[in-house]
Amino acid sequence: MASASSTVPTPPGTHEFVMDSFCIRQFNNPAYVGTQVTFDVQEFENRVNEYYRTGLYPLKDGYAPFCKHIFVPNFADVECGYAEITDENRGLIECGYEARKENELAVLVNYIRRDRLPAPVKATHLDIILYSREQIIKENEAMGSAPPATDAPWGIISVKGQLCDYELPMQPITMMRNALGKEYGGSGVPLENQKYQDSVAFWSRHVAIK
Repeated sequence: MASASSTVPTPPGTHEFVMDSFCIRQFNNPAYVGTQVTFDVQEFENRVNEYYRTGLYPLKDGYAPFCKHIFVPNFADVECGYAEITDENRGLIECGYEARKENELAVLVNYIRRDRLPAPVKATHLDIILYSREQIIKENEAMGSAPPATDAPWGIISVKGQLCDYELPMQPITMMRNALGKEYGGSGVPLENQKYQDSVAFWSRHVAIK
């Protein structure tokens, strides 16, 4: 992950978490593969910070020291961003090459188009994925982008609609891109065999929804 441009500005010290421009592609964008969020961006940021301040939704460790998660109820009424693969929907799976932003390495993704599924499944939880300000700066520099326009310690870089309140495996192709390094749009975290096998096991049985 690396931002395409600067983070959405907020007054210094107002929020622990601010919306990073890399995440905004998920908002009000029907072409996005995965969790689509139809919600005002600034209000979404406000609500996440409000949940955190209650003390009931603590930060959880992510796949690297610079990555954290906060799991909150699905206040934005988003649909689940993935589906279990069944005999009924297997024939609906499509694939295509996708780069999440300009200059990023395009990778092959599998998905089912949302309009080909029956009644949508509402997520019960939102996994709010956070990167430290320092990591966002490093990735922006590697991709020739401006640093975040905020001094908030954490940037919201992804939102995932889920049916559980814990971290699901990252997609295998995302792990591989991360391992390639920041110049390809990844984080530079090396591939870990066991986590990769866990990811393959999960995503062999599930598919993203577009």
